[in-house]
Amino acid sequence: MVDEPVRRGRRPFAVLGAVALLTGLAVAASGSPVLRAWNAGGSVTSIEARPEFHDPARLAQAWASPVAASYRRFSYEYQSNPSFCGPASVANLLHSLGLEAAQADMLRGTAFRPWFGVLVNGLTLDELADVVRTRLDRPVHVVRDLSLPAFREAMKRSNDPDRRMIVNFHRGPLFGRGAGHFSPILGHLADEDLVFVGDVNDHYRPFLVGSERLWRAVTTIDGASGKGRGLLIVETTPRRGNPG
Repeated sequence: MVDEPVRRGRRPFAVLGAVALLTGLAVAASGSPVLRAWNAGGSVTSIEARPEFHDPARLAQAWASPVAASYRRFSYEYQSNPSFCGPASVANLLHSLGLEAAQADMLRGTAFRPWFGVLVNGLTLDELADVVRTRLDRPVHVVRDLSLPAFREAMKRSNDPDRRMIVNFHRGPLFGRGAGHFSPILGHLADEDLVFVGDVNDHYRPFLVGSERLWRAVTTIDGASGKGRGLLIVETTPRRGNPG
């Protein structure tokens, strides 16, 4: 996925910025489905207007949940450029398991080669699953096409320390702007049915959203793969017979 441009906190590398701009123009000229979907949901009222979005009390409660607390073993890592939401999500997932990781290293040993640090079309859900499998010897499941009740049940299980989740969603149904994106799911507040999304874009940062609203953003089609978006579910128990 290629996330929308990050508004602050980026390193002022003029060369990278020029390359990213040229890359964007080239992709636009090719009629990329990623860019055609960029403004999907333009009539949507952003969840940023919702009281729970960055509510301090609710966020404190969410960070205290067992899985979310594990993500604080290291400083939370935000994507280094708009195309690196996937690698940043994987790096944070590894951090939550007590493993050292950096998003710049997540594609090492994979088939994916950034161009001047930029993944031109980002990654699909299946491709990110392959990245996780390369970096971590744990079972990784790609889950798509969940009904709303099944999605809610999956979100409830995001508090289970024996699993980790990365969600693939389109920003349009949530914010009325943006494109496809990856971020870890950090937990779920059951009393209000709020999902704690660990957004790796440092403009948004981790936020709370109702499970139905997030489900709408997940049940969209990724134009790059032609498949629905969904979840990666990673089991934290090592494969049988493999230590560590």
